[in-house]
This record gives sequence, C-alpha cells and structure tokens, in this order.
Amino acid sequence: MKVHTTNYENTFIEVADDCPAAGGEVPPMKGDAKTVAGIQFEMISKNPYKFTSDDVLFSVFAERKDLTENELEEARKQFFSRGQACMRASPLTKRYGWGVHNDKDGKIALYACDSPEYKKLKEELQTVKAMKSKR
Repeated sequence: MKVHTTNYENTFIEVADDCPAAGGEVPPMKGDAKTVAGIQFEMISKNPYKFTSDDVLFSVFAERKDLTENELEEARKQFFSRGQACMRASPLTKRYGWGVHNDKDGKIALYACDSPEYKKLKEELQTVKAMKSKR
C-alpha cells in the first residue's frame, strides 16, 4: 500500500490571495463542537515545531471521528493510503490569516500574516500559496 504525505520541508505556506483576514485571527469555536480550524490552531500554536502536517491533519480526523487509542494505528495507515489535502487547504491559511512554516524536519509552526516573522520567512524560504476559497 502506497503511503502519501502532506509534509513539506524548508517551505513557507503563505495565506491565500483571497484571505479576508488582515492579520492572524484565532478561529472561533462553534458551541461545544470544535471546528477543523480550531483544532488545528490549538494543536500548532501550543506546540510550534512539534508536529508535522501529517500529524496535525490525522489528529483532526481522529478527533472528529472519535477514534479510540486502539484504532489509531490502522486508521492512520488507511488515512494516508490515499492522498489528502495539505495545509495549503487549511482554513488557517485560507480564512484566518496564518502562514505555516515547515522546517527542515517537516515540523510546522504558525505565523500571523501581519507579523515581521511572516515577512522574513516569505523572503528567505521557498514559498507556496494557500489555495483560494473561490476559483
């Protein structure tokens, strides 16, 4: 079974051209239900450069499917047996104004699009744009 990945190395994902946020916004929670953006933001912002894109995307999937500890290993194999949308399609990069830095090991951190660090990373690294919300 082929294993797909969403990880980048030494790459900066810029916010989408049609992102409505002027700076990094904390995604709102909708009642008791956590949104994809909320789960991703909490995980990455509290643990910069600890997780890869694959780790974050699978954790969101596992949390939303309410998987048990025993189901995780097999579910991860199944999840990455097909291609998955990467952080370029994340609501953080498309709607909430966060750039994603992928270090040399593929570990990620968030940078607000109005921060000096965002501008510096954009100039120093290979960059890719987040996907637009509208065609």
